Amino acid sequence: MNKKAISLMVRAVIAGAMISCAGLASATVYTQCPGDLNGDGDNIDAGEDSTVKCMHLSGGDGYLKMADDRPMYMFGFGNMTGIPDGQVMTEGVLGAEFPAPSIELKEGQPFYLTLSNVGMVMRPDLFDPHTVHFHGFPNASSVFDGLPDTGIAINMGASLTYYYNIQDPGTYMYHCHVEATEHMQMGMLGNLYVHPKQDGQVLPDPDGIRSHSKFVYNDGDGSTGYDVEVPIQIGSFDSRFHDASEGVQPLPFANMADNYPMLNGRGYPDTVVQGALPSVDSYLDPGIPFKPGRQTQKVSTHIEANQGEKILLRLSNLNVTRFYSLNTLGIPMQVVGMGAKQHISPAGNKLYYKTNSVTLGGGEAIDVLLDTADVSAGKYYLYTGNLNYLSNGDEDFGGMMTEIIVN
Repeated sequence: MNKKAISLMVRAVIAGAMISCAGLASATVYTQCPGDLNGDGDNIDAGEDSTVKCMHLSGGDGYLKMADDRPMYMFGFGNMTGIPDGQVMTEGVLGAEFPAPSIELKEGQPFYLTLSNVGMVMRPDLFDPHTVHFHGFPNASSVFDGLPDTGIAINMGASLTYYYNIQDPGTYMYHCHVEATEHMQMGMLGNLYVHPKQDGQVLPDPDGIRSHSKFVYNDGDGSTGYDVEVPIQIGSFDSRFHDASEGVQPLPFANMADNYPMLNGRGYPDTVVQGALPSVDSYLDPGIPFKPGRQTQKVSTHIEANQGEKILLRLSNLNVTRFYSLNTLGIPMQVVGMGAKQHISPAGNKLYYKTNSVTLGGGEAIDVLLDTADVSAGKYYLYTGNLNYLSNGDEDFGGMMTEIIVN
């Protein structure tokens, strides 16, 4: 038996013991969620105040399956919303998802987000704290901004509830800001976007033929109206970095080079699968105490619309190693927003423009509309212009690409 197998076996035994201890724990999480009548932390049940949004995340480790069927160790957030407090530890361990659970909000909606640090089960030598940084959001209170040097970092076994006064619509993102290069490379990243108050109004499209009731921003004239919404986070993993972390080896920060490019945590052809990907547990070593049937890749990258509809792509990039370009073939992209702001001049003049390629660096977000009114029904592609990233590890014909289906 090689050293890696022995190390994995020892850590699996420790992890199993940790999970057993977590099952005996009954400490209260004390989630802060005003209007939550039954104590499940979600504010969606009968009689509860649905104008307030509440969510509960775990921070820990886990696994996902790459498009070439390779299991990959990761850190991440898991969705604990609605889980009774006494079960958060047992449900949260090895419950990391990539990308993190999507956060969808409304302008003017108070938002309470609880984060519980459940620890790194496969790395019991680590006691890393975690935070949530709402990237691009002008938070009035630094204590809730997620920067450990100006706020609160959450230690293993502890919880903190963040409060946000949501006022600005647009496409954002969130991530852990503790040891950010490591934790973001390892997968602690997620989609986050805010719908405008204008939603629900019926405004004519600038073409004078169509009308919409869903909008990217409060544009006043329907120019950011859309029919189908797809948030897509660009990302990539360095498999050597992840393997070194799992193997308790020095991390190659200086030589970090990602070889698994992804859209919403998937490489092509997994990007075209609707809904969550199959459970990852069948790909893991039998010694890893993973909960059978657990899905860790739930955010779809499936893009489909009927001819004549407009598709909103909420594009964001939280990659820590490089810029990425995304291209379309046959359907021009109209850029209507950047950095969670409508793309207009200080005088209010629209600066929208059409293109077939956009480039995003780490921390950037772009809102683009795909208008299918003048395109034929069929299959189109959204793919990276960095052609060497159309691969899954050593396998070609994959990576950062998905299909756009026009019916």
